[in-house]
Amino acid sequence: MMSQDTSPFRVDGKVALVTGAARGIGASCARVLAQAGAKVVVTDIDTDVADGVAADIRESGGNAYSRHLDVVSENQWKAVIEEAVETYGNLDIVVNNAGVEAMSFVEDTALADWQRVMSVNSDGVFLGMKHGILAMKPGGPSGRGGSIINIASICAMVALQGAGSYSASKAAVTILTKMAAVECGKNGNEIRVNSIHPGVILTELVRKGMEESARQGIFDSAAEAQAVYESMHPIGRLGEPEDIAHAVLYLASDASKFVTGAQLVVDGGYIAQ
Repeated sequence: MMSQDTSPFRVDGKVALVTGAARGIGASCARVLAQAGAKVVVTDIDTDVADGVAADIRESGGNAYSRHLDVVSENQWKAVIEEAVETYGNLDIVVNNAGVEAMSFVEDTALADWQRVMSVNSDGVFLGMKHGILAMKPGGPSGRGGSIINIASICAMVALQGAGSYSASKAAVTILTKMAAVECGKNGNEIRVNSIHPGVILTELVRKGMEESARQGIFDSAAEAQAVYESMHPIGRLGEPEDIAHAVLYLASDASKFVTGAQLVVDGGYIAQ
């Protein structure tokens, strides 16, 4: 039997920066990338929890440190990337994962909630892409190309009741990803840019969204919301953070070296129906 060579899926010698990495998908991405050989900068606004994720990675034999990063602050982006390059010598992978939700019907959505979601989910990804490209492209402080991975959502493709602001923010991420992929390719930056579109992943953020949906009257209870969401996935369950983290590893690794501008859907069959 022919043995399977999995080396293209390793990221040894690469440096990764993950946002929103204190919990959920982000924490899983940080751990999986470290297990595959990357040096990881674990960033989040919740510094104490991010410290714990980085410590866990080091205790497991990986290489990581944590930093506070509010993704809507351009100055913080500049500082965190500059430090990453100074500490590890390069920056090869940026995972723009940080995000927030605000569940309500369009007519019930407060402008402040709309602006908060758009700021974190769209502005934050824009800044991560901008400064990731500046660092990675030829002539930048890292300058050897790389991979930028934006966590979007199936909500950028299909309507999910009560997720108007969230869906709009992720749709913005989707088209901006494509634009950056084309620009980086044509400009010879040697940077690939892709988006991942999860289905409903059972994280703390999603649990809170289910509870908010119940408060808004979209569902009778959080339990009903979860049951409805589960029924929407033909695979028969909600996703787990590791399901997305392994997709991130694929896009970060040389296994996807011909993949850019893509929308990688990881949704248990949700939008296939």
